[in-house]
Amino acid sequence: MRGPIVLLTYLLNSWTVCATVRAHVGTAPGKTPQVQALPSLREQAKLLDGWTEERKALIPGLLRKYGVDAWLMSQREYAEDTVFWALKEATQFSARRRTTHLFLADPVDGAPSSYSWIENTEVVWTELRQILATQQPRSIALNTHSEIAFSGGLHAGELDAVVKGVGEEWKDRFVLEPMLGVELVATMVKSRLPWYQKMMETAWAIIEEGFSEKTIVPGKSTSWDIEWWMREKIQSLNYTTWFQPSVFILTGKGFPAADDPSASMDDPRAPDRPIEYGDLIHTDFGVSALGLNTDTQHIGYVLYPGETEADVPKGMIEGLKKVNRLQDIVKSNMKVGMTGNEILKASIEQMRSEGIQGKIYCHATGEWGHSAGTVIGMTNLQDKVPVLGDLPLLRNTYYSIELFAEHFVPERNRTIVFPQEEDVYWDDATNSWQWVYGRQEELLLIRTPAVDGMEAPTEL
Repeated sequence: MRGPIVLLTYLLNSWTVCATVRAHVGTAPGKTPQVQALPSLREQAKLLDGWTEERKALIPGLLRKYGVDAWLMSQREYAEDTVFWALKEATQFSARRRTTHLFLADPVDGAPSSYSWIENTEVVWTELRQILATQQPRSIALNTHSEIAFSGGLHAGELDAVVKGVGEEWKDRFVLEPMLGVELVATMVKSRLPWYQKMMETAWAIIEEGFSEKTIVPGKSTSWDIEWWMREKIQSLNYTTWFQPSVFILTGKGFPAADDPSASMDDPRAPDRPIEYGDLIHTDFGVSALGLNTDTQHIGYVLYPGETEADVPKGMIEGLKKVNRLQDIVKSNMKVGMTGNEILKASIEQMRSEGIQGKIYCHATGEWGHSAGTVIGMTNLQDKVPVLGDLPLLRNTYYSIELFAEHFVPERNRTIVFPQEEDVYWDDATNSWQWVYGRQEELLLIRTPAVDGMEAPTEL
């Protein structure tokens, strides 16, 4: 039951609500999102292998770009270099025996530009030494970075084996070039985009069904019920996910509120309680398939019985508009070649100049949920992010624009955090970042049938 002050504010604002809220979120391509069925496993493998070959073909150019003559990767089963997963065949589940790759920028005498071994004898080192002796690379990159996962995947024991195997004479030519691993993994070849858009549409469709009267029964369904419903739905469609879906009640205490500095944005689970009429609810959700991962955050509102779109509290509509504006600010500041820290600084300065309070914590996505590329803020690092924030923003990759804005909602007499997350891709035609499928500009509405004895409040 709403208190009298909140109810009075609700009534006053409901008379002046001019914005229209539809049942479906908005700038999707003019239709309700639908689940996209995945192809057969054999067809998926063909797609994956095709994308991998396209990306492997880019490696000699990457080596030349960063002034490196050769790139050596080696790993054992279950102790794979992070880059291994970008190079493997679709039907490989792990490295086998010792799996070693050598890539050359400019091979001489008509030699191949790449070599691979799956071997557990000295043959790999004998043949590798012969190739190095013929090619005489001046620099050989190893993935040994101490802070960047995509450039630091060479295990310590395997490094010892490499040095011993190729011989001490090559040790002085080993170099670290972190951008090789970062850019290779970050690069999303253009043929991947149509399926990424289908996956994003699927994620939207699952969220819309989960945040609807088909799934939510006010007073009965809990936040954890909806989380597990989403997880089961993903599995029933032969998709998977890279993190447990979360559902938070923004108008309760299950999500870090703007006026609760002790709350953590990194809390993976919301307290479990029934979702009630008038709740503003939020999900952080993603699907995985075809070697790709999505990342989306949307918000819904639970209508009281008998309420319509016009009854949604105006403060909630304005909160969503505010976080949409923050998305625009960040997207406009994402200039290719700038570092994440430079983008963060410019975005926060513009955010504050427009009177918006919030946080920015954007990351690359795609092949990994938190993928290779610069980081634009973290929830606990709003001035700069060491190391990862100093990397340059690359084109031809996918990014999750993840953030929140704070907004005072008079109908609830409190400041509420409005989180949003949508993925973008680099579009050469417009020379700009574009939404993969769309972005939420209208609240998802959970409509409930009229109940005898319970109606939306219309008077004090």
